[in-house]
Amino acid sequence: MVDYCSSSVSDIARRIRELRGICDYTPEEMAEECAVAPDEYASYESGEADMPISFLLRLAERFHVDMTEMITGETPRLSVYCVTRAGKGVDTERREHYSYRNLAFNFLRRKVEPLHVVVKVGANRDLIQSAHEGQEFDYVLSGLLRLRIDDKDVTLRPGDSVYFDSSHPHALQAAGGEDVNMLAIVIP
Repeated sequence: MVDYCSSSVSDIARRIRELRGICDYTPEEMAEECAVAPDEYASYESGEADMPISFLLRLAERFHVDMTEMITGETPRLSVYCVTRAGKGVDTERREHYSYRNLAFNFLRRKVEPLHVVVKVGANRDLIQSAHEGQEFDYVLSGLLRLRIDDKDVTLRPGDSVYFDSSHPHALQAAGGEDVNMLAIVIP
C-alpha cells in the first residue's frame, strides 16, 4: 500500500508543469482556463506561491486526473468503498491559516471532494474571497465560523451547516478564540 502524505508545493508545481506539457498547453492558455492572471499562474507553476484548493480542482478537471494525483502523484485504487481512519487522509496545506485533509483520497473517480478543514485563528483577517465552479457543503464540527458569501455574513456554530453555489465569492474565518474544525464537501 502506498504511504500517502502531503506533498510540498514544489512537488505539486512540478506535476502541474509535467501535466501541462503532456497536454501541450502553454502557460498563458492554462492561466486563461483557470481564470487567473498569467503572472499568478506562473507563480503557482514555479512553486513560488501556494495554490488554492479551487485552483487545484480546476487543474485536475482540465487535465482529467484525480485530485489525489495532483496532490500526491499517486493514482487512487479503490472503487467499491474507501475507509479513512481517524487522523488519516491526505493533508494539503494550501494556505498558511487553513489546512485540508482529503478523506476519500484513495477512492477512484470520486464525484465530490470530502475534506476535513481547519480554519485557524487569525486566518483571512481581511475576508479575502475566492470562488470555484460547483457547489459546496460545510458542516461545523467545533469552533465558531464566520462565512461571507458575496456581501452576506453568516455565523455558524457546531452542528450548523451551509450548502451554497461556490461560484459566488466566499471566505472563511474563525470568529471565536479557537480554531474551527469542519467537514467540507466540494462538488466540482
